[in-house]
Amino acid sequence: MESADKRTAASTPASESALLRPSGAASAEYSTLDFVLRVLLFAASVSAVVVMATSKQTERVPVPGFPPNVRVSNSAEFNNSPAFIYLMAALSLTGLYSIITTLASISVSHKAKTVLLVFALLDVVFVGIVASATGAAGAVAYIGLRGNSHVRWNKICNVYDKFCRHIGSAVALSLLAGVVLVFLGMISTFTLYKRIR
Repeated sequence: MESADKRTAASTPASESALLRPSGAASAEYSTLDFVLRVLLFAASVSAVVVMATSKQTERVPVPGFPPNVRVSNSAEFNNSPAFIYLMAALSLTGLYSIITTLASISVSHKAKTVLLVFALLDVVFVGIVASATGAAGAVAYIGLRGNSHVRWNKICNVYDKFCRHIGSAVALSLLAGVVLVFLGMISTFTLYKRIR
């Protein structure tokens, strides 16, 4: 009886470690999911860049201090705001990062611990970059949509409706890219954890 208990106790850690160690099928699933998410990250970031870059709209607006019938032509475009420029730069960099990591993900089919660690760290860095750019652009877009009566900032989306739709779509796609990056970081960290255990 005592020897059976010793055998069970001795075999339990080995069986638990076998459960925690990723099998070939589980590693392939993680690699496939990693690849799909990196392609989705590329699609979201490039789509947001294209939508943001095509957001220019020109309208005839009244001139403050003049009669209402005096109007001048004025353009709204993404490069009028530093927050939108930051979003474009962050998403362009994220698109480039997704291309590089997708190619690395393909070429290194059975990822080494070092590659997984680098992926996990860079994914976290890019989550921060994309989240900060999305927050900044979203705040400026919200002021454009609602205005701010306390500081007398007028809303502009009632005049530049197409521009605001483009900006809103770009911010939504950027938010999607940020969520994908969070999942990529989680997958890389979890896979690394499984390899270490």
